[in-house]
Amino acid sequence: MDPFSAEGELLNLHNAFHQGQYQIAVDFNTSSLSSSNTLPARVLKLRAQIALGHYEDVLADVQSESTPELAAVGALAELRAGNEASAVKTVDSLVDSEGENGTVQILGATVLQAVGRSEEALTLLGQHQGNLEAVALIVQIQLQQNRTDLAVKEVATARKWAQDSLLVNLAESWVGLRVGGEKYQQAFYVFEELAQAVSTSSSQSLVSQAVAEIHLGRLEEAEAALQQALTKDPENAEIIVNSIVLNVIAGKDASEYTRYVFHTDPKAATLGCVTLHGKINLLICNSSLSKIEPDHAFLTDLQEKSDMFDKAATKFSAKVAA
Repeated sequence: MDPFSAEGELLNLHNAFHQGQYQIAVDFNTSSLSSSNTLPARVLKLRAQIALGHYEDVLADVQSESTPELAAVGALAELRAGNEASAVKTVDSLVDSEGENGTVQILGATVLQAVGRSEEALTLLGQHQGNLEAVALIVQIQLQQNRTDLAVKEVATARKWAQDSLLVNLAESWVGLRVGGEKYQQAFYVFEELAQAVSTSSSQSLVSQAVAEIHLGRLEEAEAALQQALTKDPENAEIIVNSIVLNVIAGKDASEYTRYVFHTDPKAATLGCVTLHGKINLLICNSSLSKIEPDHAFLTDLQEKSDMFDKAATKFSAKVAA
């Protein structure tokens, strides 16, 4: 029996992880699991630790392990810790020797995608045997490649054999946010159900709900969801990024709030994304992101575009009136 199926003993741990409830996953009691599920459970718990930023703890935990699953976990931890070359070297070796291993496929592809080797990641994932997480990762990569057509087909195929799985629902919702139209509302229903139920809510699901609200033009509702997420996790980079985007879309001027915060608490920018008078502070968010995750893709992209603008600007000179 599939341990992740509705009848499987890893279902609750699996769902907690993919719902973004990482601390719940870390704390999950695995003492009563069957021996065959001990390793898959350990892998999920270690991945949850990585998601929480505990890279060094995970590396210390797996450093003496030789199983391909734990070696793949170690590679992911190395990547998140900033040791890209070491992570890629480990993954390349694992792909050559253990390419049919499901955990190697998922975590190896995650590393490969992160370093820009998307086609190799897709080739590796293409070897999966009914692995829904592989399907979800394939969909994410295809969306990043702007191949929405392929992502739609991938989800439709998985829906035929996975039915109402959490991962299929999530993947379908990601695609829906790209397709648009009535799909925005359908995606919103999935994310809202996860975000607002006490048993499934997480900062991740709240951000997803907020993104759907933005697409639907409901900016106040999006801000409320992000504020709720900030209460849970004030130093979460994804919440901060989406808060910045929301403020830009809404055309809000955060300068007066920035002055107020810096005058009353000069260290506020290091504490996460600040809300004042019920409003998310754009400039404080931006400052926080550069401190919390300086290499975040949002900041990298922003810097690249700024450099491109500066380069283009050098080709023009201002006309001065006589």
